[in-house]
Amino acid sequence: MAHKFEVYKDKAGEFRVRFKYNSEVMFSTEGYSSKASAMNAIESIKKNGPTAPTEDIS
Repeated sequence: MAHKFEVYKDKAGEFRVRFKYNSEVMFSTEGYSSKASAMNAIESIKKNGPTAPTEDIS
């Protein structure tokens, strides 16, 4: 699979989500205290990401 979400525990013991494409990390989330919250973040990204606008603030 060329792309995937990964849920992992960081050094501080928080759950994080990263999205990988061809083994490259495209983005990662803030830390969450529970795995359920990290899983909810994935579902929110899947649901809201496709219609999210792009804002160029450069």
